[in-house]
Formats: sequence, C-alpha cells, structure tokens
Amino acid sequence: MTEPINAAACLGSHNVLFLTIDTLRFDVAEAALAKGETPNLQRVLPGGVWEKRHSPSNFTYGAHHAFFAGFLPTPVTPREDNPRAHDRLFAARFPGSETSAPETILFDTPDIVSGFAGRGYHTLCIGGTGFFNKASPLGSVLPGLFAESHWTEDFGVTSRRAAHYQTAQAIESLARQPHDARVFAFINMSACHPPHYFFLPDNTEDTAASQRAALADIDAHLPPLFTAISANAPALVIVCSDHGTAFGEDGYTGHRIGHPVVWDVPYAQFLLESATSPS
Repeated sequence: MTEPINAAACLGSHNVLFLTIDTLRFDVAEAALAKGETPNLQRVLPGGVWEKRHSPSNFTYGAHHAFFAGFLPTPVTPREDNPRAHDRLFAARFPGSETSAPETILFDTPDIVSGFAGRGYHTLCIGGTGFFNKASPLGSVLPGLFAESHWTEDFGVTSRRAAHYQTAQAIESLARQPHDARVFAFINMSACHPPHYFFLPDNTEDTAASQRAALADIDAHLPPLFTAISANAPALVIVCSDHGTAFGEDGYTGHRIGHPVVWDVPYAQFLLESATSPS
C-alpha cells in the first residue's frame, strides 16, 4: 500500500510531476518489474513495487478529466478497511466531497491545473495520445488547461522514439523556468498505447510483451526527467496509468470496455529530494 503524502504541506515548496503512462496494464507493469526490465522505476517506487488501483474511466479522455479534477486512480482496498488510503492528494472543492482530508490540497477552481496556476505554479503539459493534439477542438480541451503545452507527431503513439522526444521537451521547458519558480508538469507518455508492436523485432501485433518493451523504453528515459523536476526544489511525483487494454481476453481487444484488464492500473506516489538540498 502506498504511504500517505501530506500534499498540502508540499504546496509552494515542491514542484509536482504527474506522469501518466497511457494504456499501461497493471499486470504488464508488474511483470516488467519482476523481469528487471524497469530498473529506474523500481528504484523510486515505494517498496520497489506498483500499487494496484482502479481507474476512474476506461479511456484516456474520461480518465484525464477525472485526474485533473483531483480524482486519481482509486485504491482497490475497500474504504472501510483503510479510510486514509482513499484521501486524495488534490481536490477541486465541491459540496459533499468525502475523500478530502487536512493533507489534501483543496482548490477553489474547476480543476487542479488552474488551481496550481492560481498558487503561482507554472503549468506545463507534454501531450502524447491524440487527445492532446491541438489540431482539433476536441484535442485542445485537455492541453488548453495549461499555460504551456506541447504536442508533435514525434510525441504520438506511432513514434518509436516518443519517450525520447517527450522527456527532451519536458527537460527543455523545465530548464527555461526561473530558479525560484514552482512547476506543475504533466506528461502523457504515449509509448504503451497501441500500436507498440514495433518495440519488439520482427513483431507484427500488439501484445503484453510488446507493451512491456515499450514500458522499458520509457523507463530508460526517466532519470534525467526526475533530475530536471527536482533540480531547484523537491518534487511530489505521481506515476500511473490512465487505463489498461485487452489483448484478446474474453474475446475483447482494446479499451472503452468494462473489463478488469482495463480498470486495473499501476499507481505510485513519492517524493524526490532536491538536488540543491544540503547533503
């Protein structure tokens, strides 16, 4: 079980990195850890393991609307068994909310992105899947919440080097910020979203194995990103999937369906020390 974090105590002193690994299944993420394919994630995951959670939606657009309202993936343990596990890190205040606590950052805004902006944070979005491609009105909705947003074909689901280009853009954007600035940085990593068959040689279809290979590629690009987000201040980091996908289970392929392989997602939250902190 993920240890609680007092997010309210981090406000103003910590940068925030919210990393969604699009379409990553929980069982695939867990298998990649067991096989030693994601060593950089294993070093930062609490206890070296993923927490299984349930996504608030079964596809990217719905999940991210929930995320940006403060509804991150929900612990699988019943609330009665562990009430604190269900306390949220961030919340847009509304009457009747039962999952905010003194440690929750409460915003009087319709979403947490504008909430962070109102507290002086620079808000940065590095898009990945098509819902972050501002070439259409629909694709402009989610990145339109941010002060700075980026999307190119190189960041998208058909790019074999998406993780390279996405992290490079994030690092460049973070480096342009003043040293005393605080940043809420969001990245939608696209590599694990179909198609990912091309991450394995001589492969022609998307499988759990090719998604693991895509995740390993993402993992290889994370250390400089973690260094960049914590260069001038400690960082609160959330890494999770927005939903899973089916590779033929019970006859299903894809997502936007109510199946455990879609609802079950890997989740982690942790703190990074600042590179400028006294040793």
